[in-house]
Amino acid sequence: MESSRKPIKDQNRNREGQTVKSRVLKIKKEMKTYSLEELTDQYIGKLGTPKRELFEQELRLELIGDAIRKARKAKHLTQEQLGELVGVQKSQIAKIENSTTDARFSTILRVFDALKAKVNFTEELDDQKLMEHQ
Repeated sequence: MESSRKPIKDQNRNREGQTVKSRVLKIKKEMKTYSLEELTDQYIGKLGTPKRELFEQELRLELIGDAIRKARKAKHLTQEQLGELVGVQKSQIAKIENSTTDARFSTILRVFDALKAKVNFTEELDDQKLMEHQ
């Protein structure tokens, strides 16, 4: 009785005689890759649009909140302890860390000061660096 199974070598080929590996390579060549900037432009909006500006602002606030949380934990402080050092309630520290509030700039600077964290920022106008502050 003969087996109806194809030899293993032939099982990896489709009707056109292509191997799985050659099909995968062909698909990879046909796939277009996108940069993060292209995807952001497509799904959030191009730079300068109101939707993109809001996204960029929220991202910056998220990064600041994350930096504060990491610095606080590195100093082994609770939100309540940090709040006492800054002169605000624990809930205000939580809101800053979670980016759920537009805290005053002076409050954020006081938080970094209480953490003895060095803050650097750069001012730019029309893609030209005006000043760098530390």
